[in-house]
Amino acid sequence: MRKIVHDEPGDRAGTLALIIDGDNATPKIVTGLLAEIANYGTASVKRVYGDWTKPNLNGWKECLLEHSIQPVQQFAYTTGKNATDGAMIIDAMDLLYTGRFDGFCIVSSDSDFARLAARIREQGVTVYGFGERKTPRPFITACDKFVYFDVLNALGDEAAATPAAQEAAKATAKKNATDKVLLALLRTAVAAVSDETGWANLGAVGSHVAKQSPEFDSRNYGFARLSELVEATGKFEIDRSGKTQKGVLIHVKPVPAAIKK
Repeated sequence: MRKIVHDEPGDRAGTLALIIDGDNATPKIVTGLLAEIANYGTASVKRVYGDWTKPNLNGWKECLLEHSIQPVQQFAYTTGKNATDGAMIIDAMDLLYTGRFDGFCIVSSDSDFARLAARIREQGVTVYGFGERKTPRPFITACDKFVYFDVLNALGDEAAATPAAQEAAKATAKKNATDKVLLALLRTAVAAVSDETGWANLGAVGSHVAKQSPEFDSRNYGFARLSELVEATGKFEIDRSGKTQKGVLIHVKPVPAAIKK
């Protein structure tokens, strides 16, 4: 089995398995979810798990037909125990052992999947996690990349927003770009992957940050692309000319002499 590693989402390609915890996700996120997964490869297996005799899953029917997602029935054996998680884990391991998949997309906000994600990665296969902001840290860090549900629908919400709301969002994004933790992550990544001149490939910077923080995503800060986020910080020089090498290059801006004093 092989693990796919790429610097930019658009360059990624592979055969993926998508497994969704129907008790822990809503059909509202599916359109954005599938659009996001398309950046990483093709989901040849798409399954959603749950007890379909329960009324809380009725909203899934139309979504499943539209997107050709296979529902998997799992009865609850006893009250207070989640049999759905067990069924997902067993099926995921069965799929893993076929050796057909370059990556797994696990959709849930449940920490029970942390060990599954870690086990799949041990096999050299990439894991993409998707969940709510409340997702426990162990599951997030067990994934190669983790995307929050609200990020999946961010572009659609922005398009439907009023001009005033869009301006407010831009102001918030500009403020987010000055976050001290963010700037520290970016500076550390640039230092780690830059050449002897101090210039670093933006894709390599993004990959390095993601290794430290799987949930890192420029969209969390209000920017569609990492290059836009880096530029908004005002702390980096950006070279898009492509004269020295392919891709966008960034360099930490020198501190003015007056400030040094």
